[in-house]
Amino acid sequence: MGTPRLRFCGVVLIAGITSLSATQAAAQTPPRPAAQGERAGRAPDYPVRPPAPPEQVARGQQIFRSNCSFCHGSDARGGETGPNLVRDQVVLRDQNGELITPIVQNGIPARGMPSVGLSAADITDIAAWLHSQPLSDRGTPSSLDILVGNAKDGETYFNSHCTQCHSVTGDLAGIGSRYEPKTIQNLIVSGGGTGFGRRSAGSAPPPKVPARTVTVTLPSGRIVRGELDHISAFIVALRDSDGTYRSFPRHGSIPKVVVTNPLQWHIDMLPQWRDSDIHNLTAYLVTLK
Repeated sequence: MGTPRLRFCGVVLIAGITSLSATQAAAQTPPRPAAQGERAGRAPDYPVRPPAPPEQVARGQQIFRSNCSFCHGSDARGGETGPNLVRDQVVLRDQNGELITPIVQNGIPARGMPSVGLSAADITDIAAWLHSQPLSDRGTPSSLDILVGNAKDGETYFNSHCTQCHSVTGDLAGIGSRYEPKTIQNLIVSGGGTGFGRRSAGSAPPPKVPARTVTVTLPSGRIVRGELDHISAFIVALRDSDGTYRSFPRHGSIPKVVVTNPLQWHIDMLPQWRDSDIHNLTAYLVTLK
């Protein structure tokens, strides 16, 4: 009976000595120094990643410039409306596009960022290109070549696609003297619906974005129209022409509700714009002094 107990005490004693030794060793070992710029709760300023294949980086650059450069700049370091992505915390934490993909595909409506119909593979290539950009440049704004289009071709495109809503003698009269080319290009892409970031002193204020309107057809056949105030699955609210606030409960498709967004064409065009159309339109609108 004495031998097992003695053996057990020996085991406990050995375990205690081992634990004490480990504790002392840990106390004597200096903590790992944080990577340069690394702080608790955020990504390091200079994360280390294995380089992506050059062909993937090239694809990512091409996809980015075709779909994202109008807002974020051709080098992803920030444009008139979009922030610097190279130094963005999500991009710094991302490894292979896993954090970037849901943002691109779902958008951030509250910040004016639309969803972009790119595949996960496309976004992985974009991530590879973003991660390949040098991080030592702490956010120098992009220097974009804006006026590289053909003004004559831009006029042709404008007359074919834009005159239903815009007029060079109406809302766009003198736009070339009111805004810089970069702002005009962002107006083309967004319709003015995503803001313009910081404005330089003395620059013209951004144009007033036309409000969404709504038409409500009640079961009785009565039609109520006005500026949309709020809409959900349960209620639609508006202000009519004399400013009166009206709200109606919704039960499925009753009443019939039709929302009109004056910027819808610009929103629908976001994934379809061709670089040449954007540059040509910009070159043409700049001439409208």
